Amino acid sequence: MIDTPLIRIDRHESGVVEVVLDRPEAMNAVSTQMATALTAAGASLSEDTSVRAVVLTSSHDKAFCVGADLKERNGFTDEQLRAQRPGNRLAYRAMLDLPVPTIAAVDGYAMGGGCELALACDLIVAGPRALFALPEVSVGVIPGGGGTQLMTRRIGWSRAADLIFTARRIDAEEALRLGLADRFVDDAKGEALALASTIAKHSPVGVRNAKAAMRGGLDVGLDEGLDLEDARWHDTAFSADRAEGVRAFAEKRTPEWPGLG
Repeated sequence: MIDTPLIRIDRHESGVVEVVLDRPEAMNAVSTQMATALTAAGASLSEDTSVRAVVLTSSHDKAFCVGADLKERNGFTDEQLRAQRPGNRLAYRAMLDLPVPTIAAVDGYAMGGGCELALACDLIVAGPRALFALPEVSVGVIPGGGGTQLMTRRIGWSRAADLIFTARRIDAEEALRLGLADRFVDDAKGEALALASTIAKHSPVGVRNAKAAMRGGLDVGLDEGLDLEDARWHDTAFSADRAEGVRAFAEKRTPEWPGLG
């Protein structure tokens, strides 16, 4: 399991894994090195069949992530910025491409790329200090870590346009109202870990296939989406998890999921 000075991996019970953004001296600004660490963490977790849910958190008490490391970029030539781009794209997909449910726990600044890292997760739990923004147009760029696509899909075109075109910040309460945040609680990390623990109690095969069906069907027509769902239903229905789930239900006990082995 990847574990670097910039990305820390903490294992919890029942297959819950916490990915900690751990560059507190820079409020977790995403440098080239941190982007590489994020990509490596995502690849490692994707291959680990014991992982059942992932929670993305921060080691900084006032910031989730403030986005791209603009101090680093300030010294870049155009050629260096162009060369950095492919690695950054991979980093912002690290959470998005995980096959298990992902939850961002945000209780501080989630600016630019930090907001995009949260958007890459399936669920966002916000704390009372959470502040979200995609301010890229105010510094002469556009959201480039998935923000123009993921924000639009999450909250709708016009609401996303409002946030992206104005570059304004919103608090947790407004984020919840807009649908950017899924829960607003006093303890974002605690709630996110509890939510992940609940998810982890269910069939690993079922949860992974449910996510795959939902993600795969998001941008296709209904008929194609239903076909994707059917394929994932077959993958689950004829698995050892389904047999154990039915048996445990009949015997009135907690399932002991075989999982992916």
